[in-house]
Amino acid sequence: MLLTRYEPWSAMRQIQNEMSRVFDNAVAGAEDGSNVATSRWTPAVDIREDTDRFVITADIPGVEPGNIEVTMENSVLTIKGERKLETRGEGDNGYRRVERVYGGFYRRFTLPDTADAEAISASGKHGVLEVTIPKRAALQPKRIEVTH
Repeated sequence: MLLTRYEPWSAMRQIQNEMSRVFDNAVAGAEDGSNVATSRWTPAVDIREDTDRFVITADIPGVEPGNIEVTMENSVLTIKGERKLETRGEGDNGYRRVERVYGGFYRRFTLPDTADAEAISASGKHGVLEVTIPKRAALQPKRIEVTH
């Protein structure tokens, strides 16, 4: 007989965390357009702005870098892909419990006018995707002489 420890507050914490995540994604999605209802799961991202670039770091464990698509169109950067459930053969996959989410993901980010869309690069290592978006060189104001 398998004994399982009963922890009623653990389930409440999981529900609270999930509701916070859903609410945070809905609020963030309303602001930057990154919330997409068709996604099965949403990878967590960090967005950093340096003096010369923007860096988006996304946690995408279990997805090979070749299975991630990063595109740029009309100042919108899109990251999409799919994490597949591992199977060990036909029928029963041997799992007793599955908590990790599988399926497609889709994130969109509206980039500012200072982003250089032609020089975007992306790399993946150890389940972390890093997208680097360089900034364009700032245009200096042009002085126009007034003549008599």
